[in-house]
Amino acid sequence: MQIKIGIIGTRAVTEKIIKMVQSFPTFDPVVRIVNHEEEAAACAVELSQEVEVILLSGPLAHWKVKEVLPASIPVHYVPLTGAGLFKALLHLVALGKQSGTLSVDTLTQTIAARTLRDLELDRFQVVVYNGPAYSSPEELIAFHREQSEKADFSMALTGVERVAQRLTELQIPNEWMMPSDQDIIVSLERALLSTESRRGKELQIVVGIINVDDFGRLVMKWNSEHEVQKLKLDIHRMVLGYVESLDGYLISTGGDEYLFFTTRGIFERETGGYKMIPLGKEANKSYGISLSIGIGFGISANEAGTHARAALRKSKEAGGNTCFIVREDRTLIGPLEMADPMEKVLPPVEAELMREAEEAGMTSAYLSRLITQMARYGKYEYTVHDLAALLEITVRSAHRLLLLWIDNGLVEISGMEKVPKGRPRQIFRFSFLVDRTL
Repeated sequence: MQIKIGIIGTRAVTEKIIKMVQSFPTFDPVVRIVNHEEEAAACAVELSQEVEVILLSGPLAHWKVKEVLPASIPVHYVPLTGAGLFKALLHLVALGKQSGTLSVDTLTQTIAARTLRDLELDRFQVVVYNGPAYSSPEELIAFHREQSEKADFSMALTGVERVAQRLTELQIPNEWMMPSDQDIIVSLERALLSTESRRGKELQIVVGIINVDDFGRLVMKWNSEHEVQKLKLDIHRMVLGYVESLDGYLISTGGDEYLFFTTRGIFERETGGYKMIPLGKEANKSYGISLSIGIGFGISANEAGTHARAALRKSKEAGGNTCFIVREDRTLIGPLEMADPMEKVLPPVEAELMREAEEAGMTSAYLSRLITQMARYGKYEYTVHDLAALLEITVRSAHRLLLLWIDNGLVEISGMEKVPKGRPRQIFRFSFLVDRTL
């Protein structure tokens, strides 16, 4: 099941969080946008009945919410670190400022001094707000106004959007320090680890199947059986090292296939929250081979193994060099990043959607390839010729399938492509894929 997370904050920060949460397939976000962080408490009370964990856009909202919610509901916020200050200082330098007084709130004196030292901007004098950690916007505005009256004042750096807006109205030079993507990712990881659902699945058994793509063709390249056996040993040693990093158990089921067992908590941490498989890149760099991997979750070892085999089939259907996960509710996660970088991290594909797609003539193999292209290259629009090449079918068959998928609401015509000679070609948009990434 999805873990519902409440996301509360001002629009700018919340939109950044929503983009980052797409890389956490386990989360099902419920979003509430507020004009001011003081409004977060009322939204949190409302969401507390339907979400497992709440993530807030800033410390002030966190303080307000903790006052009204019971301790049983995990509440987190996105902290501001030196990364936000780093970006603000670079903007300051780009404006041509090399010295002066900077007034800074939200951050500590240590973080501010270290960041200035790292950027070799010691000519700036930094005055850090040393009031209460959860000071009101009015108190922060008064602090910056006081500093702005100094002769060598350069800029106010604030971590509160409302303060930045008010300073702009007062015509005081300022920069709003927004949390970095990494700050948000770390906060989401902490939120995930704090949920009851996540803790309950920490020790769940995970079954993985690793298959070397085109191993038979690879073996035929070698003239010596000794070299073939040496390659097998090298691959086995590489896979063993990876499974060891998962604290798992490995079984070799044949020359080109391996079976391993680990726990869900360890697997989630080692893959960065189901985002990448480092083994794929190592196999490509060290031996020039690609791997297809299937991962299965389940309430029993038998169910997890069955799901792992189904996930491996998806990887093979997608053309190899990828990894899919089939969870206990039969939703599909993937593809995970292997040797090639991914353009997007897609949320889980629901079992019901896969069934509807297959009923509309979109076979499992076609769906796997389309999902992989979407994740790897961000591609969701095709001409009939492009689609035929991807699915390895004739143009006539591709056109017939497109008409069928349009009738079932999976595809729509989005435009025309001009060609140097001949009639313009229609561009088909796979809207059901796009809807899952917005």
